[in-house]
Formats: sequence, C-alpha cells, structure tokens
Amino acid sequence: MTTALLIGLIAGIGILDERIFGVTLFGRPLVLSVLVGVVLGHPVEGIMIGAQLELVWMGLAGIGGSTPPDWVTGGVIGTTLAILSGQGVGVALAIAVPVAVLAQSLGVLVRIINLHFANRADAFALRGDFRGVTVMMWIPPILFFLSTAIPAFLATLLGAGRIEGFMDATPSWIIDGLTVAGNLLPAVGFALLLDILYSRRTAVFAVLGFLIAAYAGIDITGVALIGACIAIILTLFTQRDGAPTKESSDVDSLTEGEIVYD
Repeated sequence: MTTALLIGLIAGIGILDERIFGVTLFGRPLVLSVLVGVVLGHPVEGIMIGAQLELVWMGLAGIGGSTPPDWVTGGVIGTTLAILSGQGVGVALAIAVPVAVLAQSLGVLVRIINLHFANRADAFALRGDFRGVTVMMWIPPILFFLSTAIPAFLATLLGAGRIEGFMDATPSWIIDGLTVAGNLLPAVGFALLLDILYSRRTAVFAVLGFLIAAYAGIDITGVALIGACIAIILTLFTQRDGAPTKESSDVDSLTEGEIVYD
C-alpha cells in the first residue's frame, strides 16, 4: 500500500509540471522513472527505462489546442509494471505507450471539466469575490493531480501481486513481439523530433552522425561530443572581423552605417 501511494504521488506531482510549478522538467520520464526505480528498489533499471522513454517522447509537444499522449502516466505505470514483472526495458516501452494514449483521453476529459471552473472564476471575478476565484483556480490542478495519481496508484496496487503471474502465463512470442516493438519506439521518437527540426541546410549533419555511429562504432555520447566540436569549429571559421552584427543587419546597409563588401 505504501509503495502504491508513493508511486501515485510521484505521478501526481509529475503531471503538475508545466502547470503550477513552471517548466522544471520534473515530469519528464528521465526523472520520474528514476524516482519510481528508487521507490521499488531498482534505481539502475529505472534510469535505463527512463532514458528509453525519453527517446520515445522527446519530440512530443502540445501545440495549440492539441493534447499529446500523457507521458507522465504512461511512463510511471510502464516503469512500475516493467520493474515489478522483471521483463526489462522492451516491455516497459510496449506498456507505457498505449497507457499514455489512453491517459490522453482522460486528460482531455479533465480539460473539458476545467472549463466549467474557469467560467465560474470569471463569474466570481465580476463580483469581486477573490476568494472564489482562488478556489476555482486551485480545483483544476487538483483534478490533474488525481487523474494521474489514481491510475498509477491502482496499477501499482493491483499489479504488484498479479503482474508476475500474468507475464508468466503470457506466451513467449507475445513477450518477444512486445520487446521488439518497444525497441523500435525510440526510432519513432527521433522521427517526430526530426520532423520538427529538419532543415535542408542541416540534414547533412544528421546523416554524418548516423554514419559515425553506424560505421565508427562510437556511442551516442561520443557522437554528441563530435557534433559539439564541429559546431564550435564552424562557428569560429564563419565569424569574421568586421561582419555586421545582428543589430546592424536588421537595417538597410545602403542608408545606414558602412557598406560591407564580401
């Protein structure tokens, strides 16, 4: 019971990130999965699962009125069930993604309900009832907290004693399939991120990074460090003395300041 309460608390606090805490990144899988691993006594496995989940969801963002999959609920429940079952990172990914999609619908429902309290806050504001406005503003984050904490609590409480038996009774080909599918999900996350960041001017660097990782046998950290060095070198060699600054480039060089000849 205590473990389930702690898992629910972690999920509830995580969903409040970017809502009442500002952008603290506490709600990212890389943080929440580690905390879940610490609570369950497997911090290293929590770090591994959190890193993989971060790759899956690193390109997700709520643009405009869209609601992305709830990576907080999915990440916490996926990490919890994977650690309790002892089936590894692949199963964690396969569980976390569909749970996140299901929790997305619950998040939309909470947002619809919160519209009522926003209208009530407007009514209190017109009457000058600041206490009523304060109460109406605190109810939505409480509902967000409960919408994540309760599913995580129930999944941990009900799954702790049954998940291992369920996994043992599941045919091995299903587990293997989930593992393969889970291992492919980070590629989907990178594809979503590249879809946002892709530019014809920088595409060659993405290809270069892939070639280094594929043929030089260097891990991701090494590729990132090489990329940082290349970026610094390009910055040093493309900056020239006397080049127009950002401020001066915004004005017409034919009428203000000196004309810079290439």
